[in-house]
Amino acid sequence: MRALICGSMAYDTIMVFHDRFKNHILPDRIHILNVSFLVPNMRREFGGCAGNIAYSLRLLGDTGYPMGTVGKDFGPYAEWLRKSGVPLDHVRVLDEEHTAQAFITTDLDDNQITAFHPGAMNSAHLNKVADTKGMTIGIVAPDGRTGMIEHAKQFAAAGIPFIFDPGQGMPMFDGDDLKLFITLARWITVNDYEWQLMQERTRETVRSITRQVEALIVTRGAEGSDIHTRDGRISIPSAKAEAVVDPTGCGDAYRAGLLHGLMHGLDWETTGRIASLLGAIKIERQGTQNHTFTAQEFETRYRQSFGRELNRAA
Repeated sequence: MRALICGSMAYDTIMVFHDRFKNHILPDRIHILNVSFLVPNMRREFGGCAGNIAYSLRLLGDTGYPMGTVGKDFGPYAEWLRKSGVPLDHVRVLDEEHTAQAFITTDLDDNQITAFHPGAMNSAHLNKVADTKGMTIGIVAPDGRTGMIEHAKQFAAAGIPFIFDPGQGMPMFDGDDLKLFITLARWITVNDYEWQLMQERTRETVRSITRQVEALIVTRGAEGSDIHTRDGRISIPSAKAEAVVDPTGCGDAYRAGLLHGLMHGLDWETTGRIASLLGAIKIERQGTQNHTFTAQEFETRYRQSFGRELNRAA
């Protein structure tokens, strides 16, 4: 099977301020805020939902085709993905734009100040699902607003089942938008906070949504995840991480596990555990695409985490 992964491609520039923001931001002077922070530590990571999902899916031995719009500065990221075995057939370069970029400054209390430039991501709608060949499954992950809506409609029109993953794009959509996605998608995945927002905006319940989709997956961080189907709820335990280093991108790793399970026809118990373990492996490394493992290492971790063998038979 071939997966089409519609979503953002971005650079994450992460800086560390060796003090506390509260020592430099005066509450009674916020209306005339003018501050500068010296950041001795900085690193640049490859990110964006489509890139992250495709990278983790490749580690599992599957091929995911990211579909996104990037800018004139995409060269280093493109080289990294090629080395990682991720195809770039459906990544469109816009020479007049920059690739989407997040600039994140963290202080010693783990508070963050983030500036995000969408750049080429705003033109995601220029890519068309119909322009791809041989795709059997898809995902609509956070991207430009118009692109997400259009790609969902295009997946449905092409008869390609897809996961709807609103993620950090949730604020862009009102109740009617979300109801449209629900009617078009085969599966929906959200974290617990996003699920609360979806309920408030749509007035939908687990029962009403699972009448329309095959599964609603709600992740709950260290508490594991719940997979809701018409037959009931399946509780998936979290996999233990060897160290909690950086949670950024754990959700994308989890979604790669979902895609893997769906592509191979695995049951939800196995699919959820694969997704959970991927998230745990990712959290042990800084950045969103710096984790790695062999098939044997993954099977060993699976057995250690869940007390059972990984059975990939459909």
